[in-house]
Amino acid sequence: MIPAAQALSAIPLGLRQPLIDCYGEIARNFAEHRWEPAELNGGKFCEVVFFVLDGALSGTFAISPQKPANMVASCRALENQPPNAGRPGDRSLRILIPRMLPVLYEIRNNRGVGHVGGDVDPNFQDSTAVFGMASWVMAELVRIFHQISLPEAQATVNALVERKHPIVWQEGGLRRVLDPSLSKGDQSLLLLYSSTDWVEEKDLASWVEYVGLTQFRRRVLVPLHAARAIEYDMVHRRIKLTPLGSNEVETRLLPKYKI
Repeated sequence: MIPAAQALSAIPLGLRQPLIDCYGEIARNFAEHRWEPAELNGGKFCEVVFFVLDGALSGTFAISPQKPANMVASCRALENQPPNAGRPGDRSLRILIPRMLPVLYEIRNNRGVGHVGGDVDPNFQDSTAVFGMASWVMAELVRIFHQISLPEAQATVNALVERKHPIVWQEGGLRRVLDPSLSKGDQSLLLLYSSTDWVEEKDLASWVEYVGLTQFRRRVLVPLHAARAIEYDMVHRRIKLTPLGSNEVETRLLPKYKI
């Protein structure tokens, strides 16, 4: 996995930072169930991605993103550029991503009104599509610019966005849950929720101030793993939150700390 700080370093900062910021906004709002169009806006993301593609194909990047006069026509112009077999990710840059951007652009720009009736909130359906497409585009860009595998690229994208909450304090490599009355298990879930990648067991034990790794494994990690709230990799001694664990944090723990 490429360290998050180095992700997409080949893209000039004037485009790279807006790209990461736009995706981060989409990912955080989706994770926090803020599905309204104004809060999960794929339009800005599409505009930045367009200029990343344009720069990668032309060899000259724009200083900052702008709004294309016509997103569909602009993307078709990218598709009409001649192929270059020697360019990494040529077909994705010219064809796949440019064909996806207009769909993503359309969902957020023209489907954010009049959602009434039905058994499922269309905003949720639309937002699921937006988040899925934006995540795929980000992973594809990371894969192309760093020439790594798709799983490595997706892990890098995941690391770009961490779920932050006031109850979890972070300073450098240290993290703490600011409610010491919580059990070590609940503190562990909150700390894992705030991270998007695997966490070393020794780090997690240190963060919850558990003395003795053996007891931490037996009393905290193994029961949480058995309940499928976490995935405990006993070979590499690392832990990751499962979707079941995320749901536990979001429904049982975080609502107590709404501010």
